Amino acid sequence: MPTGAHIRLPRRFNVVSADEVAKLCYERFSQLPRRGKPEPGREWTLLAAVLQITRGADSHSVAMEVVSLGTGTKCIGQTAMSPTGDVLNDSHAEVIARRGCIRYLIQELHGAVSGRGSSVFCAADERGKWKLRPRVSFLLFTSHTPCGDASIIPMTDSQPQPCPPVTSVKGHEQTDGGGDLKRKAEESGEERISKQPHLEETAETKEEDRGDTEQRGSLNFNKTSETSSQTSSSAVLAQTDGTGLHHQVSDIHRTGAKCVPGGPADPLQPGVGYHSPGVLRVKPGRGEPTLSLSCSDKMARWGVLGFQGALLSHYLQEALYFSTMVVGKCPYDQEVMQRALVTRCACVSDLPAGFAVRPPELLQATLEFPFSQAQTELQHQAGQGRISPCGAAISWCNVTEQPLDVTANGYKHGVTKKALGTAKARSLLCKSELFHSFLSLVSATDPSALPDSLRKAELQTYWDYKQASQSYQQAWQQLRSQAFPLWPRSDRNLLLFH
Repeated sequence: MPTGAHIRLPRRFNVVSADEVAKLCYERFSQLPRRGKPEPGREWTLLAAVLQITRGADSHSVAMEVVSLGTGTKCIGQTAMSPTGDVLNDSHAEVIARRGCIRYLIQELHGAVSGRGSSVFCAADERGKWKLRPRVSFLLFTSHTPCGDASIIPMTDSQPQPCPPVTSVKGHEQTDGGGDLKRKAEESGEERISKQPHLEETAETKEEDRGDTEQRGSLNFNKTSETSSQTSSSAVLAQTDGTGLHHQVSDIHRTGAKCVPGGPADPLQPGVGYHSPGVLRVKPGRGEPTLSLSCSDKMARWGVLGFQGALLSHYLQEALYFSTMVVGKCPYDQEVMQRALVTRCACVSDLPAGFAVRPPELLQATLEFPFSQAQTELQHQAGQGRISPCGAAISWCNVTEQPLDVTANGYKHGVTKKALGTAKARSLLCKSELFHSFLSLVSATDPSALPDSLRKAELQTYWDYKQASQSYQQAWQQLRSQAFPLWPRSDRNLLLFH
């Protein structure tokens, strides 16, 4: 069985089917080593993946392969962010999958600039620039609707509660052997970062989960209505008006992501009036706030700026967009997905060359991720302890060297506290590591073939290289001013590393 090695086995299909996409992603996950995976029946996680789609010359067949896969539900708090870029700030599955894909694209660009060739890129018109090969595109899969705006989904009377409370958890809650973050090393006695931190607190850094009600479709009923939520599959809440009579109010699935400061706040009214739809949100925290925008917001931005980021934009004549987004079986609403990922940016105009509003096709599969919260609750057995999100995040990408990267609390999984701050502790997906990978690509490029934007002698820091990607920065300014004026600005002091 493969254990994360470099694998290139694209499957061929007549059409791109949402269920086939989900099946491929679940199979790829099942082939990974056990390390970092949830404990069956007790832990759950979310999965996302990027697939490369290559259409046949006759257009009658397509080859699909998973080039990057990620799991995770957490992000670190604001005070845990590092000025050296050595901490992985956001470990939500969609972000992990996208960052793993950046590693894959850097490897493909290495092949292109060295003359070895690439299955993804071919030479473009501009000096030092590359573009997607004809008939190649990318698809994003996520096992659940993205956190934030896309998860604010109306419920219907016929829709059963997707994740009913598990009544056996409280009665059998216990301290499990792997649930404590502080685990003693067998040989040295040093404390190691566990993959199963308690939700309330971690040791060196605090990681925040996706919220008690977000991403799994659970309802955020008041405790007084908990009993009825266990026994009823109706998507309505009973309320008492001034006359003492009860009437039914439609409800929605809730998100734990918080509205960004300076904009509309959530009304927190019963039923459908609980949230303000369509607004920017930061990922939830239990105590310390985070600075990570919701996955809904990030994915909406990818629909205008592309998912390649500022650094790779130096090498690309056109931004890279997901042609399709597929969501696994979960509470889902097409109109809400359209609002969250497409409509909010539809008005953006005057973008520089190489950028456009490129909304993906939105599809849903009928296959559920076996390690979803709903499936975990169904499999839970008495004596397993409380059900909780898995503390680890897994990244696998189709690269030759170190395709597998497992992290917890923003660092490599299992690293000792003594090693924190060293290269040994860094995730391969953190800003610092991706920056160094990009610099190795620049070094491998013949000076005469460098893009014009990389011919400046004053480029030194991560911030310098991001700002020098002028077309990307211009596109971002247009998007910010026209669609997302409240998007928080990056702290320059956290981006000055070399």
